[in-house]
Amino acid sequence: MNAAPKLRLAADVGGTFTDIVLDEGGRRWTCKVLTTPARPEEGVLGGIHEIMRISDRRLADVLDFVHGTTLATNAVIERRGARIALLATEGFRDVLDIATESRYDQYELALVRPKPLAGRELRFTVPERIDAAGGVRLALDEDAVAALVPALRAAKVEAVAIAFLHSYANPDHERRAAAVLRAAMPDVSLSLSCEVCPEIREYERTSTTTVNAYVQPLMDSYLSRMQARLAEEGFRGTIGLMTSGGGLTSIETARRFPVRLVESGPAGGAIFATQIAALLGETEVIAFDMGGTTAKITLIEDFAAQSARLFEVDRAARFLKGSGLPVRIPVIEMVEIGAGGGSIAHLDTLKRVTVGPESASSVPGPACYGRGGTRPTVTDADLVLGLLDPAAFAGGTIRLVPEMSRRALQAEIGDALGMPPEMAAYAVYEMVCENMASAARVHAVERGATASQHTVIAFGGAAPLHVGRVAEKIGAARVVVPPNAGVGSAVGFLAAPISFELVRSEYMRLDVFDAAVATTLLDAMAREIRAWVEPAAHGAALFEKRMVFMRYVGQGHEITVQLPDGPLPPDAGAALRAAYEATYADMFRRFIPNSPIEILAWSVTIATKTELPATISQSPPAGPTPSPDGHANFFDGRAGAFVPVPRYRRAQLANGARIAGPAVIVEDETSTFVTASYDAWVDVTGCIVMQRKSREPTA
Repeated sequence: MNAAPKLRLAADVGGTFTDIVLDEGGRRWTCKVLTTPARPEEGVLGGIHEIMRISDRRLADVLDFVHGTTLATNAVIERRGARIALLATEGFRDVLDIATESRYDQYELALVRPKPLAGRELRFTVPERIDAAGGVRLALDEDAVAALVPALRAAKVEAVAIAFLHSYANPDHERRAAAVLRAAMPDVSLSLSCEVCPEIREYERTSTTTVNAYVQPLMDSYLSRMQARLAEEGFRGTIGLMTSGGGLTSIETARRFPVRLVESGPAGGAIFATQIAALLGETEVIAFDMGGTTAKITLIEDFAAQSARLFEVDRAARFLKGSGLPVRIPVIEMVEIGAGGGSIAHLDTLKRVTVGPESASSVPGPACYGRGGTRPTVTDADLVLGLLDPAAFAGGTIRLVPEMSRRALQAEIGDALGMPPEMAAYAVYEMVCENMASAARVHAVERGATASQHTVIAFGGAAPLHVGRVAEKIGAARVVVPPNAGVGSAVGFLAAPISFELVRSEYMRLDVFDAAVATTLLDAMAREIRAWVEPAAHGAALFEKRMVFMRYVGQGHEITVQLPDGPLPPDAGAALRAAYEATYADMFRRFIPNSPIEILAWSVTIATKTELPATISQSPPAGPTPSPDGHANFFDGRAGAFVPVPRYRRAQLANGARIAGPAVIVEDETSTFVTASYDAWVDVTGCIVMQRKSREPTA
């Protein structure tokens, strides 16, 4: 007798919508509800109640609940985190201001940097000093730490970040300082750099620790409330939190290191796109995720998303590295811009139409929601252009008011530029698509790729409406809109492995390589990770990957080399040199013979296995064109007039159905706009595939 299919639940809390997915052995139910920013768990629970109603299932029967959220990122960007203090080594109070002493825009005289999360008046120092080898040069003055307690209390500090010099080499002083503060202030959250980011590079380590401290009270409170509410509702399964690196971790680890969650939602989207790429055999992909608040672009090559160890939050300049707050965590590499359905459109000082990064969020939301919003957004523009059905938005749960969108667009843009609201809407649509196309071009070029040679996979509630025009602008010949695209990140959560990566700094040169010390360090890291991962894996097989970060002596940055499994042999230094030189030659077409090589850091990742679907071989079908369900009255800005565009219901399109652009394909979670440059069909997997009629890009 076969066991009943396993019930799994996923929730993606975005800035505007919360997406819920329930999976039962491959059968899925989905819904979207508005996010409740003040208490996000209310929106999640409301979505869970709705998904259980439409599926006729019970929460008590769900075995796994996988959760991802942009709450941590939004808290940093909107400065809604805790009031925090920084405790540093005496003489290093201004690490956050000095940073790396570089300028992200060399010739900008009025350079603007993100404000540090800990103001200077809340940065304190104490006498102590540890050198780069871990030796104690000056013992910690514990009386000085204790003497800070009255000042911290008077400042009503909610969390303290502790980042002492070289604590990655010797954490004793940080841990002792934490013990003193914890005894005196048990209600204050503490983040230690030796635990959050035990790596070399003082500024990045301090910045990451302050970000963790800044969001920890918020995330700890939210996750605690969520866990309690789920238990009250009868949930008895396992809760997994999506991390920025594309793996799942336990709720306990997430509450301790919430900085790991800053890009959890977009990471789920990258996994979703990777699964679709493997299914369709697409080896060069741009994953295009556009939700209610932001748009994310990720490159996927050979069914794998690129990863990075450094991410910037709250950039002052959209495309300039170094203009944000650095966070050194494992992260799926992507570019993120403030271009979502809720992004607010306005005129700048030169009367140019500008979109984002400010968002109307879910409260009050776009003007057309009728919830108090008065400023026009991308969603308002889409509605006025005729791309959205006012009665069917979000499955009919939100009834849109076109007249409110027209009024907002006219007041903010039309009156100043002397144009009707329809042309103002077209200007907004064009600008937001150009912003996203520019992001895709820049992201591809920075990685040595050509955007036009990639297939675009679109997901998120707003992406299918805009992907046709974005693909025209970058010259992409092929676009894919998968099933459940509107809740793609939440679907991706269900395919994520249980995983955790730990990086530690331990300096070593290959000419004096100590295999025993290296093996002892790696084994200790593996034991620490397994203590977190094994309970969440529920007996599933775990796979371990060990990496080392190396560079030629005198260089500024490292490259990554994978280590063999098991203990390192005494002569491992020679093998590591050969592996490093081969990797270096692959990247730079040459290596430097006999040049000394140094190791700065070591990495251990332990994860369950990720299964990619088998590729389905298929060719464009020769099926008939289905009959439209109706017509949308679309405003073509280039023609300056409304034109009728056939509208189809995705649920009524059989596999093999062919549709000539322009057309609109409607479903509960999103709508797909097939522009005039593309023809579309529904393939055997249920994906909408758009193929360019001409390879020449449209400007």
